[in-house]
Amino acid sequence: MGLLNNNPPEEPFHSGEVYHLWSYLYSAKNLLVTMQVFINHTGDQELKTYLEDLVESCLTQEEQQVEGILKEAGIRLPPAPPDRPNVEVEDIPAGARFNDPEIAVLIQNELMKGRILSSYVTGIAIREDIRSLFGEFHSQREEYEQNLLNLAKQKGWIVAPPINVK
Repeated sequence: MGLLNNNPPEEPFHSGEVYHLWSYLYSAKNLLVTMQVFINHTGDQELKTYLEDLVESCLTQEEQQVEGILKEAGIRLPPAPPDRPNVEVEDIPAGARFNDPEIAVLIQNELMKGRILSSYVTGIAIREDIRSLFGEFHSQREEYEQNLLNLAKQKGWIVAPPINVK
């Protein structure tokens, strides 16, 4: 088994790849539970639909793909927090509830952090399959971030910084 034999499944992971795959999976599992909380708190139906699509079409798939790679390599998986129950937004007291614009900003930050980490893993990975996978993660998160920006603009949730007109 050569280190660089152009057959990625046979190439061993280096320690940076293992660490970042494991960390990415651990963060993904926690983010999925956080998303359950955000979906429960969302009052805007378009934002709720967006969040549910993000979970189903992006975050869950990322988690499953990275988990599959780690399982196949025989690497112990990180723990997952327990799922949150579904509740109606009206059952959450107003003072304890996240507002929709706050949720949008928090999700935008998560997507941005995921893109940064995906770029980093792409840069440090030697295995081509890992580089390609995380390149796809980056592109998909960028697309979801753009969709969220469009939704936030449409809803009037964007708070622009002051403009310097000197």
